[in-house]
Amino acid sequence: MTGVKKPTKKHLMLFSGRSNPGLAEEIAKEMGVELTPSRLITYANSEIYVRYEESVRGSDAFVIQSHQAPINEWLMEQLIMVDALKRASAKRITVVAPFYPYARQDKKHLGREPISARLVADLYWAAGADRIMSVDLHTAQIQGFFNGPLDHLTAMPVLADYVAENYETENMTIVSPDAGRVRLADQWSDRLHAPLAIIHKRHDPTVANQVKVHEVVGRVEGRTCLIVDDMVDTAGTICQAAQALREHGAAKVLCASTHAVLSDPAPQRLREAGFDEIIFSNTLPIRKGIDIPNLTVLSIAPLIAKAIHQVFEDGSVASLFPDGIR
Repeated sequence: MTGVKKPTKKHLMLFSGRSNPGLAEEIAKEMGVELTPSRLITYANSEIYVRYEESVRGSDAFVIQSHQAPINEWLMEQLIMVDALKRASAKRITVVAPFYPYARQDKKHLGREPISARLVADLYWAAGADRIMSVDLHTAQIQGFFNGPLDHLTAMPVLADYVAENYETENMTIVSPDAGRVRLADQWSDRLHAPLAIIHKRHDPTVANQVKVHEVVGRVEGRTCLIVDDMVDTAGTICQAAQALREHGAAKVLCASTHAVLSDPAPQRLREAGFDEIIFSNTLPIRKGIDIPNLTVLSIAPLIAKAIHQVFEDGSVASLFPDGIR
């Protein structure tokens, strides 16, 4: 007599690295589960040690880690966490990297350069990851770097809904801070039903090797201008854009961005730029001691929690974005 094999009960487990535990705790709370207790240690010589304090055998494991400075340390920690899960017989491992590390190194600009974003994808795969989940990749082509599924989430609904609830979009113009962000700004324009403007940077012929002239293409005078970008690092581009908008008669200048990288001297620049409001998600934690006026940080945890639930239930992550925004 042939025995009947019982179906294996699915078991979801969440794991958090040390870079942004607050976000991981929010995600766990949204899902009504506990983060799995883990022992994470950095030894005196900077080596990282990982051990899980519960069995992970047969689990559907989600490893959450943000990648702010020091990026290499947090990336290595996440890779070691994935390796530990693989060796402990987790059934499926999903890397949750809200801010994908090395995303700006996605292609070769010059000879003898690396494509580090592809290398990161290969490292995740070699460590044992079956899937990656990330938010607002710097370029969409990174989705093709990983050999398994890569769920590309977007924080736009979270940020845009906040803007729509707090500002009159009838008098709003969406602004791309440079030519490279036009597609993103166009998506915002469609969502908020607001016209689009572009900051065009060009060289002043009287000053060598410096961008001195910022032309504004679009209607901004007397309007609320919302500068959008996927990340704010040193903040030079958006602060120059804000100055150009003020010079062209903008009534209010706002900024909305998914990833608050905020490398120095970004905090000082943002303080001095005089934004009416700066809106970030919490894919990256705001460093302690940073004081930026009119700063609003919105939680991405509900979105990531829903995406994790869809993956766990073998549902559709795309269903979270019914309007097709990706």
